[in-house]
Amino acid sequence: MSPTDRIRDHAGQGAATTVAAHRSRRRLRADRARQLADLLRRQLLTGAFPDGALPHESTLAAEYRASRNTVRQALDLLRHEGLVERQPGVGTLVVARKYPHGLDRLMGLAETLREHGRVTNEVRAMGPVPAPAPVAERLQVPSGTDVLCIERLRRLGGLPLSLDITYIPLDIGTELLGADLENTDVFRLLEAVTGQPLGHAEVTLEAVNADAHSAGVLEAPRGAAVLMLERLTHLADGRPVDLEFIRFRGDRITMSGLLHRSL
Repeated sequence: MSPTDRIRDHAGQGAATTVAAHRSRRRLRADRARQLADLLRRQLLTGAFPDGALPHESTLAAEYRASRNTVRQALDLLRHEGLVERQPGVGTLVVARKYPHGLDRLMGLAETLREHGRVTNEVRAMGPVPAPAPVAERLQVPSGTDVLCIERLRRLGGLPLSLDITYIPLDIGTELLGADLENTDVFRLLEAVTGQPLGHAEVTLEAVNADAHSAGVLEAPRGAAVLMLERLTHLADGRPVDLEFIRFRGDRITMSGLLHRSL
């Protein structure tokens, strides 16, 4: 290799090192921005900014020992989530909030969120349907047996919050056909009809993309992530009586619980 070639090779290596270092710094800033967004999101959701405005970027940078660029990137992440918006001359304002839904107590949505406003139910469909095999299995009824199916749009303060599909054994569900489902939780009705309290529930929670129907009803973008809660509720005597598939708007609800370590 000639001296000229060695110089060129060294220069090329130096340029590659500079590019790699630049990319590494960008990745590091993105990581820090995501971590800061997680901290600020928690603050937003717990009412840490009661006047609706976040501190100035320089204040956040000093408080969290981050650069101004990292703070701006973190705020951009929260803006894309629809939680804050930037207003020239005003600053960063909280424009949305999420409501807490506990996972450590068996409660209906209206019971869970009663301190945050009135939950209303729009009954979109209701009637007997042949139980699909997975539903029949979970409710412990013969496959194809009729069960009561209820589809409801749940609103909090007038805003769409969840789309619920509920399956109930027909011997119990028949008693609900004339009930006030628009203003009463199904849980309360089940306890009134059966004469016994609810006992326990099996819960599965996952994120799914909203299909066209769900997105339209929830007034959310098609394909937006929603929280899918599958819950099978049993009476105190152990009988399964309520299988629900609940799609929550992920930008309006948070799930929380108190867990105890047991080995």
